[in-house]
Parts: sequence; C-alpha cells; structure tokens
Amino acid sequence: MAAPITTIQKQQLTEEQIKEQKLEDLKTLLSENEEALNQIFSIVGELNNVGALEAATKLLQAKEDVAHIVLHQVSREPVTNLINHFMGVAGVLTAMDPAMTKKLVSSLNSGMDEAKQINNDEKIGVFDLMKVLKDPDVNRAVNFGVHFLKGLGKGLKE
Repeated sequence: MAAPITTIQKQQLTEEQIKEQKLEDLKTLLSENEEALNQIFSIVGELNNVGALEAATKLLQAKEDVAHIVLHQVSREPVTNLINHFMGVAGVLTAMDPAMTKKLVSSLNSGMDEAKQINNDEKIGVFDLMKVLKDPDVNRAVNFGVHFLKGLGKGLKE
C-alpha cells in the first residue's frame, strides 16, 4: 500500500521560464489578432502622416505649460459663468417632470406648425380676440400661460 500524500509541492518557475511563458502568450495573442493589429498599425501610420502623433508628443512634453494655460482659461469669469449656468439649467431640468417637458415641447411644435399658416397682413381686433378665446385650444393655452405667469411671479418674489 502506498503512503498518503501529506504535502503538495508547488512547482516554482524560474525567472527565465516566466519570461518564456510570457513570450509564448504574446505570440499566441499576436497570431490570433493579426487583422486587428494590422488595422491599429494602419491607423497609427495615418496619424503619423498627418502629424497628429507629433502634435500629441509635443503636447505631452509641454503638459505643465498646457495645464497652466487650461487652468487659467477655465478660471476666467465668462467660463465660470457658463459652468454655473450649465449647472443651474441641469439642476432645473432634473427637477422637472420629463413627461410634462415632453408634452410641452410637443405642444410648442404643434403651435409652431399652426403659426406657419398665418397671413401676416391680417389684423386682429379686440372683438376677434374675444371670439378666439372661446376656442377650447386657445383657451387652454391662455389658461396655461396665466398660471405659468402666476408661478413665475411667485418664484420671482422669493
């Protein structure tokens, strides 16, 4: 009867064997992805031909100067104002109901389509406005506008 195994000896690879294994893995990877590598080399060659690689190299070499210029430009008041406006608009948009926004934009498009059909020479009098207010669509838009203005006024008061 054989003696039981009590210890497992892990095979230790030498530094040379590890390098050989890595080289074999790299050769396999290169042979399996030959077409992709050819495309990459083609892209890099085109970038070199148009001077993009040289520009990128110079940009990386001057990274401290570039960072200084970028920071100076970003810290200017017009840019900070733009960033603050963008953040404010983004905050408002995230607070709005997407379904209502979609409905409002769709309604604006319908209104623009309807407005394309006006006759610019036609004059509208006070009595014409009173008659038009009886139209349910116009009345709905005026009602929306009045409530919108009321809410806007409340917001401006704060």
